[in-house]
This record gives sequence, C-alpha cells and structure tokens, in this order.
Amino acid sequence: MENTNIEPATGKLGVMVVGLGAVASTFIAGVLLVRKGLGKPIGSMTQYDKIRVGEGENKKYLKYDEIVSLASLDDLVFGAWDAYPVNAFESAINAEVLKAKDILKVQKELEEIKPYPAAFDKDYVARIDGDNVKTAKNRWDMTNQLREDIRRFKEEKGVERVVVLWAASTEAYIPVDMSVHGSLESLESAMKSDSKEKVSPSMCYAYAAIAEGCPFVMGAPNTTVDIPAMWEFAEKMRVPIAGKDFKTGQTLVKSGFAPILGVRCLGLNGWFSTNILGNRDGLVLDEPANFRTKEVSKLSTLESILVADTQPDLYEDYCHKVRINYYPPRKDNKESWDNIDIFGWLGYPMQIKINFLCRDSILAAPLCLDLVLLIDMAQRAGKFGIQRFLSFFMKRPMHDYTKNETPVNNLFQQYIMLKNELRRLGGYKADEPID
Repeated sequence: MENTNIEPATGKLGVMVVGLGAVASTFIAGVLLVRKGLGKPIGSMTQYDKIRVGEGENKKYLKYDEIVSLASLDDLVFGAWDAYPVNAFESAINAEVLKAKDILKVQKELEEIKPYPAAFDKDYVARIDGDNVKTAKNRWDMTNQLREDIRRFKEEKGVERVVVLWAASTEAYIPVDMSVHGSLESLESAMKSDSKEKVSPSMCYAYAAIAEGCPFVMGAPNTTVDIPAMWEFAEKMRVPIAGKDFKTGQTLVKSGFAPILGVRCLGLNGWFSTNILGNRDGLVLDEPANFRTKEVSKLSTLESILVADTQPDLYEDYCHKVRINYYPPRKDNKESWDNIDIFGWLGYPMQIKINFLCRDSILAAPLCLDLVLLIDMAQRAGKFGIQRFLSFFMKRPMHDYTKNETPVNNLFQQYIMLKNELRRLGGYKADEPID
C-alpha cells in the first residue's frame, strides 16, 4: 500500500477550494503574498518546522522539503467553488481578515480567481442563501457536474495535479447510516436515487475528487469522507483522503493541554468550553443542526486522551461541555474560554482558566497550506485511503470505527506520527516511538 519512492513534484499543482470565504481567501492571498516576498508563512509546519533524522553522529535537523519532495509555492494554482459569485479579491475584502494594504498587493491575481457555481443544498446550511449554485437533477448529476469542473480547471489552468480542499461552512449533522454509507455500491445507489437526507453536498465534492484522482481534505466536521463507502472508493481509486475539521484554536489548546493533566496524574471533574465568533462560519453554526456537527467533533478530543479505563480514579466521570455563540461584532476574531475543574492530592479541587483571543482564518490558513502540500506528497508517494499521519491538523482525526480503532488526539503523539511518516517516506528510520 505504501511506497517510499516519491515521484518528484514537477509541474503545477491545482488547489480547488470548496468555499471562497474568510479561510480560503486568507489562505490564497497569503500564499500569493509570500511568493512575492511580501509576507512570511508563519504558522506553516511545511515552511518552518525542522525534524530530526538519524541518530548519534548522523543526527541532523531538516525542513520537510529537505526530507520529502513538496510542491513549491510558486507552482500552486488556485480555483474555487462558492455559493456567492464574488471573486477572491472581493471575498478577501468582505471577510475583513487581512488589511486592505495587503490585499491590494495581490489584487490582480485574486480577481482572476472566480468561483464555479457551488453544489449547494440550503437544507444543509440554512443561514446561507447564495445564488451562484448548480441546478442538478439529483446528487449523482450534482457530482458529475463537479467532476466536469475539475476537468475544466485542469485543462484551462494547465495543472498536472489537483487537490480538493473543503474550507466551506459546517453542514447539518448526518448520523452514519451503514445501509447507505457502509459500501460504495449503496452510496452510489443513494446518490442516483437522490437521497438528499443521507447524501450531503460535501459527499458529492469528495466523490467527485476521488473519481478524478484528486486527494480530498475535509476541513469541517461534516460526515463526508469518514464513512466506509468513501474509504472503499479512495482505496479503489488509490487516492489519499484526510479529515476532519481544521484544528485551529480551542481544540488545538485542548489537545495540547489535556496531556499535561494526564502525565502529571491530575484528576478532571469537568471541562467547559465556549466560543464567540462572528464570521460566516459563526452564522452557520448558530443553527442548531449545524452546531450539532461541530459539537460532536469538538467533544471527541478529550475522551481518547484522558481515558477512564486506564485511570478510573482520575477520569471516570468528568463533564465535558462545548458551546459556540454567534456574535457578529467579533467577525473573524474568535474568542474562546475554557474552564477546567481539576483535583489533586487527596481529591482537593483546583481550577484552570484559559482565554484564547485568536483569529480563526489566520490560524487556519497555514493548516490549509500544509495539508495541501502533504496530501499531494502522499499521493506521489503511492499512499491512499485515510492519511492518519495528518491527524495533527485535525480536530477529529479519521479512523476506522468499524474495527473499534481509537483515534489519536494527543497533540504530541500526533506530532510523532507526522514526523515518523515523513522520516519513513524520506528514506530515514522512523525511530521515535509513541508510548
């Protein structure tokens, strides 16, 4: 299934982003600025991080592109789908994340990025009402139109390869139904019979990408590629897939801080997390059905880090709550609060408070870049199916729950997984064990 002979990253790499909102426009504008020498890609692991390879006298620290072949930022070509017809320049202005003085430096390039009509269903994002949408007979027709967009983009832009990245809003929650999502045959049947309640627009994007041989990254908590039908299709087509939900702010902190409690053997009574957010994502998440999708994703982090089965005295019955509140004045400047009720020696209680004033798209943009470059590399290395080594970037890492697999949510263990896979693919020994 795996091959350490990585094909070189020659030619142009197309990046087709689903959703041309705050995250996508910040990501695209940032890359354009960086390659003009007008900005720094701060926060990007692929551009800054160095990994130890070798031991003893042979030990050295190398950047990712010194270990494996990564596409150059100069070779990235951007396209998008969006329910609103505005181009990337207008979107960046509307998002109010980046300052005008920065956006104007790449205005011409951004104006050339005009979104294809979106595969859209208002039942999945009730708070959005765009008019740049496809008219389709059924989900199968919707998917075929997306496939045609990918083919047209490749031809018009002259790109060799394409990665499809979901940076759109969170869809309404779909519970996994094995009668539909359990096999490729049953999923395709549901698409052709237009089972709208079981087949979301995001599934159409994922299917279209895989069918066209394009790696797919799910940056929202949607039920999309984390179903057996998609795993089967990705393995059949030999396409890598990754997801789900970009780990940017509060969950990044949670996945890094919870291990402190675990290694210090401190008990947990409760962890309450709340956020305020005012961008388009916040508007969509104000709808209960959409928040439920996000809630499931954000709640999944602690349970595999602080495990009752291994330490019942410490983690047997803690309360974990997550809330998100739409607050328009904050726009993209998200603020999160965490109240953590812990206990120590003899059961005496203590508290920890974390207040993170972050910028959602500023944190997400470098993740988009890293995921695009790494999943493209994975495909050139012959990897396909679920890419567990990309769990570091995700709130709810994909895993085979049909075999009772437990996802790795501990940030430091995820980092070891990432480093080991890069070492292995680069021809070095994957020598850092995960305890």
